[in-house]
Amino acid sequence: MPAIVVSGAQWGDEGKGKLVDYLARAADVVVRFQGGNNAGHTLVVNGKKTKLQLTPCGILHSHTRCVIGAGVVANPKILAKEFLQLKEAGIEVTPQRLLIDRDAHLVLDYHPVLDKARELTLGDQKIGTTGLGIGPAYEDRAGRRGVRFGDLLDLSVLQPRLELLVAEKNLILSQVLKSSEQVLFSDVWRTVREAAELLTPYIGNASLFLDKELRRGARVVFEGAQAALLDVSFGTVPFVTSSSTIAGAASTGAGIGPHHLNYVLGVAKAYTTRVGSGPFPTELLDATGDLIRERGREFGTITGRPRRCGWVDIIALKRAIRLNGCTSIALMKLDILSGIETLRICTGYRLDGALLEDIPATLAEFASVEAEFVECEGWTAPIQNAKSLDDLPPAALKYVQRIESLIECPISMVSVSPEREATIMCPSGRWIRQFAEKRQI
Repeated sequence: MPAIVVSGAQWGDEGKGKLVDYLARAADVVVRFQGGNNAGHTLVVNGKKTKLQLTPCGILHSHTRCVIGAGVVANPKILAKEFLQLKEAGIEVTPQRLLIDRDAHLVLDYHPVLDKARELTLGDQKIGTTGLGIGPAYEDRAGRRGVRFGDLLDLSVLQPRLELLVAEKNLILSQVLKSSEQVLFSDVWRTVREAAELLTPYIGNASLFLDKELRRGARVVFEGAQAALLDVSFGTVPFVTSSSTIAGAASTGAGIGPHHLNYVLGVAKAYTTRVGSGPFPTELLDATGDLIRERGREFGTITGRPRRCGWVDIIALKRAIRLNGCTSIALMKLDILSGIETLRICTGYRLDGALLEDIPATLAEFASVEAEFVECEGWTAPIQNAKSLDDLPPAALKYVQRIESLIECPISMVSVSPEREATIMCPSGRWIRQFAEKRQI
């Protein structure tokens, strides 16, 4: 029962979609287990880009069954839009290809309105959410007032409950958030009816399906969204997402026991990025940061917002590795650093002169840490066509090896371009190679 969890090891946008697509060639099932359409995965195959927000990345492979797990909150309008975009690209998203867990929750019309109104009330203290309603949808789930996909199977029961929910949201908007925005029940009900008409054939018991698949020995990839440092419990609260983003959430978000999970592949860039507010000790507010942003096309897949860029951060990476229980790390976007004369790696934080082992407890302290760096020689030769570690310039290889030594976790894969095939397998990637080649594990 080979199963692999692909999980972000920084603040998101590490390139998880590319790796899930790469592994999905050999996978029987690909599962999205948390997050919503605030997460975007961009795939590049033969120069053609595909951007997905909810549909698992395995959809590009005709043999792969895709699953949206119970830990996901999904906007049915976004799903409908993705189905249409994929159809135009020649990919039919049928119920035989995609299963939506009956216990996954819906993002409805009032959720984005609440999200945006709340951010406005925060002013300078705003979190920097995408405004897509993901947080309010998770709040409803935790508050036992959310609408599940299973509720679409009986609209006669859902309608009176939804009328009360809309009335409650409008009171919160007007009386608590002092917003002039109001949500019409008729609009919400239209969304729900259209969702039921389109999505009812896709709804089922994903937990039962996955358990059967894993027991028969199917190869399953669990596709994480966002990243460990944005986890709702262990991230830099309040500048976090609203779901659990660490590898353990694959179990709770998909409805399978943790004994099924064989391997955790953490994904990290050869540098670091962050979107929105929050501490960022290695941030580059200079021409080098601008260069990395432009070269790396570091703009949000969903919002288009420019990402903050900085040097790779070993302390943050080691925290993510610990939280995820990473078996190995895939190092992405190494090619973006080509041509930078001197590279820096953050090896520690100091706070009031004391060396820290982990990020501090408070935001004020985290914002005050002094990052300590080591310098590494850069390289000038382009590396996009490298097929093995031996093809890398010596300085590039030393950079990879230095990071691997500092994080105390094997680097199993190195990506040198957005293309699916531009992925170098390292000696420590034996298990992943066997998975991808459908060999005995």
